[in-house]
Amino acid sequence: MERKDLKRIEDIIGYNFYNIDLLQLAFVRKSYAEEKGGEDNEILEFIGDKALDITIVKLLAERFGFFESNCDDYKPEEECDEFCCELSEGELTELKKKLVEKKMLSACIDRLQLADYLIMSEGDWNNKVYNSSSVKEDLFEAIIGAVTIDSNWDFEDIKTVVEMMLNPEYYFEEGQDENYVELIQEWTLKKTGEVPLYHYEEGNYTSTWYFHFDGISQSFNSLDSSTMHYINEIKYRCFLNLGDDLPIFRGFGVSKSDARKAVCELAYQYLDKNELLFSIQDEIENPNKNEAISQLEILARRGYFSIPKYDFVEQHNKDGNPVWTCICTIEEKEKSFKSKSSSKKEAKKSAAYKMLRYVLEED
Repeated sequence: MERKDLKRIEDIIGYNFYNIDLLQLAFVRKSYAEEKGGEDNEILEFIGDKALDITIVKLLAERFGFFESNCDDYKPEEECDEFCCELSEGELTELKKKLVEKKMLSACIDRLQLADYLIMSEGDWNNKVYNSSSVKEDLFEAIIGAVTIDSNWDFEDIKTVVEMMLNPEYYFEEGQDENYVELIQEWTLKKTGEVPLYHYEEGNYTSTWYFHFDGISQSFNSLDSSTMHYINEIKYRCFLNLGDDLPIFRGFGVSKSDARKAVCELAYQYLDKNELLFSIQDEIENPNKNEAISQLEILARRGYFSIPKYDFVEQHNKDGNPVWTCICTIEEKEKSFKSKSSSKKEAKKSAAYKMLRYVLEED
């Protein structure tokens, strides 16, 4: 793997290695080591699996746990300073299970385009092993394992990488509508074909935050205590460049994850205000009948609506030949569309094309 590739991966996961060879090792599959010699990523995967579990538990405890003494109505002379949690053990278990399951970890590797850097045998490449969910899950865990060893089990570093790759905070917030990190990533992928890269700086940004808040209040004295506390805790600044024709966005936070979330929200609001967001029409370059079924499915996979359903009714004409009626429906759409043909396949295509034109025009 070239140094520029390793640097790009470091930027994606938000961690700079002391021993860059550990990062490369995380991408080496056993098939390659058996063919060429050397070590593979299986031990890193084992370590990463355990470190990931502990880190997720730590994140859950920090997010939902608290001591009684932190409550406004705490009475030290009458109450014990017990550790409490907003969620039950069962709820914590289900949330942890969701965050570390194979489907979730594999999807993260896909989203970050990290499987492209896998180092495998020629046979594995020919068999497209890189498409396997298990292989992607192993890669996620191996990267965490590499960070764990490189940082000497520093759980703040491990937590940072888990937050950057997994974005667990989004799943902690009930009813949260917008995942700006995901939205900016989708926008960038459509525009450039690559994931966005973030640059982080660590320091004290109180003066910068004073300027940011100046439009709201004239001095720190007028800010409430919780806002002041947050400002004083700010440790990271995140820069995001979406293109030469756009400004460089800056976000701030107490962690790299917070700073990234802030800069993505700012960037998304700018794109929205300046009508630079992609619309549903941008998704399909050439709407046409022959590809209508797959084009509708593409829109569904990208979250515009649920997967279309097709129902068929078979009748016969006066000569006894079958005539197919296909009805295309989408759960979120009020209208359904039907088409008749002597060919079941043609009826489906026509109904799908009518629905495709409708959803594009409706938007």
